Amino acid sequence: MTPTLISPAPERALPQATVPVPPPSRPARLVQVLSEMPDANDRNHVYLGVHVRGPVTVVDGRAETPLEPNDLVFCDPARRHLLRFGEDCRMIFFRVPRCHLGATEPELDRVLGVPVRGGEGVGALASGFLTALAAEAESRGSASGDRRARTAVHLLSVLVMELLAADTAGAAEDAPGAGDELLSRVHAHIEEHLMDPDLSPESIARAHHISVRYLQKLFQNDGSTVSQWVRRRRLESCRFELGRSTRRITMAAMAHRWGFSSPSHFSRTFRGAYGMSPSAWQALAASAFAPSTDDTRNERGR
Repeated sequence: MTPTLISPAPERALPQATVPVPPPSRPARLVQVLSEMPDANDRNHVYLGVHVRGPVTVVDGRAETPLEPNDLVFCDPARRHLLRFGEDCRMIFFRVPRCHLGATEPELDRVLGVPVRGGEGVGALASGFLTALAAEAESRGSASGDRRARTAVHLLSVLVMELLAADTAGAAEDAPGAGDELLSRVHAHIEEHLMDPDLSPESIARAHHISVRYLQKLFQNDGSTVSQWVRRRRLESCRFELGRSTRRITMAAMAHRWGFSSPSHFSRTFRGAYGMSPSAWQALAASAFAPSTDDTRNERGR
């Protein structure tokens, strides 16, 4: 694995630094310092960039994703166009032998150009560990440095597996008919947890192992949003319960039962949907089902 520190301007090449050559009697080191990612195609290695500062953008087709400090991205010298560098930018590059990552050639090609956020999950672990590894240059020739390099390779192999799993899940989401079936399961999940005040797009997406973005896409295709659907189903349930109840229910109890943040929020939302307050609807429903005066007299005369 080879860390490389560069600060390129858009059209200015950096001078080559001296490449340390290990003594012939020692095996090749996992970590060596180079000046920059080479121009020649290198099918034996994958390069991982850790963003340090300045404007760097990952370009993949029409999509452009700006990197933030500590973000990571796998890249290849043959596909240098995937990265667009601005002025005064700096990245740390690591050259990783493909054979150490536990993935096939096609699988590794699938992760090239995929931005990884360095502030969460395995991305945060890998970013922090690799940054510290690059900063401790004096330990690279020691046994401790070799152990750290092997740990870094293991972390990156886990990161590759996560990226491949996410890519596979995304392909499954886009399969014909998969969206309709998944949306039905999401609707059933919402009905089951409708009274849960913590029900949210995040909790729903997490329960179905999909992203919030894809969850919103499912509902967008259905002409709604996740929040609108949940709110409508809660209001319909409240209206049904208020209409059939034979006793008065406080708005505070109704709001708490069906996951609204407060009685005032529940009342405003109900009025906006049905044109009257919850209490007015309850009174109207009660009067509609109340026995008439004649019915009461006939009942007493029997």
